[in-house]
Amino acid sequence: MTIRVGLIGVGRIGAIHAATLRDLGASVLIADADAARAAAVATELGVDRAADTDTLFTAGVDAVVIAAATDSHPGLILRSVRAGIPVFCEKPVAVDLAGTRAVVAELAQSPVPVQIGFQRRFDPGYRAARDLVRTGALGRIHTVRATTLDPAPPPAHYVSRSGGLFRDCGVHDFDIVRWVSGREVREVMAFGSDCGAEYIRAAGDLDTASVLLRLDDETLVTVSLTRHNGPGYDVRLELLGTTGNATVGLDRHTPLHPAQPDDEIPSATPYSSFLQRFERAYHDELAAFLDVAKGNTGNPCPPTEALAAFTVAEACERSARERRVVTTDECRAMRQPPSTATHNRPVW
Repeated sequence: MTIRVGLIGVGRIGAIHAATLRDLGASVLIADADAARAAAVATELGVDRAADTDTLFTAGVDAVVIAAATDSHPGLILRSVRAGIPVFCEKPVAVDLAGTRAVVAELAQSPVPVQIGFQRRFDPGYRAARDLVRTGALGRIHTVRATTLDPAPPPAHYVSRSGGLFRDCGVHDFDIVRWVSGREVREVMAFGSDCGAEYIRAAGDLDTASVLLRLDDETLVTVSLTRHNGPGYDVRLELLGTTGNATVGLDRHTPLHPAQPDDEIPSATPYSSFLQRFERAYHDELAAFLDVAKGNTGNPCPPTEALAAFTVAEACERSARERRVVTTDECRAMRQPPSTATHNRPVW
């Protein structure tokens, strides 16, 4: 039976999701606040278009994918769940920690699955690294290095609504460190600078940051972030253990070059963006969501996981602002609510 998916928001990532869902065999109905954009995407992809979000929700969809502006996420998630419709939502759940907690608290009592879009969990390299950690192949992990270096900053209108470098960009690293290691972040020390694009500084944001995390088993993690890595898009994870090590994202497309003149590393054109680097992961996470929506599998990334990563981002924000070590417990005004809903527990 063909599943009918309503997709809300067809900007850059939304249009790609619409094409992916169509290619996966779903019947796709799109809606966007920009009616002209929705019409153009519908025509280009050969999918159906709803006049607006209200129309989409009354069109008998079996699942909803949310790729609209961040400030609309809480309302759209809860509207879907209250209607009994499984949801996939791009991160974040909400624009701030309080909003995220409020949504998670309501979802804790719901049997309707809500999958959050942390696509790195579906990348083959990160999945292989997680398996190495789980099997003990690397021994005791003592050091982890995570890197997200964008080749150029996003446009000004995006930066002003993004929530900041830690919440918008670093949150992917915080999530994947937790997921690969199986550990929780306990302490954070973060430093940032804003020496690049003027509009980033004007928005009160940072363009570069270095973060030190201490996990609950004393593993030390460094996270490097920037919006200005001119050589190209560079996302990596290094795991250093007592008996072995592993690196995710180090390949011919990695924009690293030796300083010594006699060495040469075979190279290819660097990835232009996250969409190119994680093309397969974006496909696989939506394939997984369709299985979740059909009730064939458990939820690989419920909102509680997004809350945990967002809490680390909030701790980084506070640490950089106050120039001190911040514990994640400080950022938890309340504990993560225990979920009684099987569909909204992580699948480990």
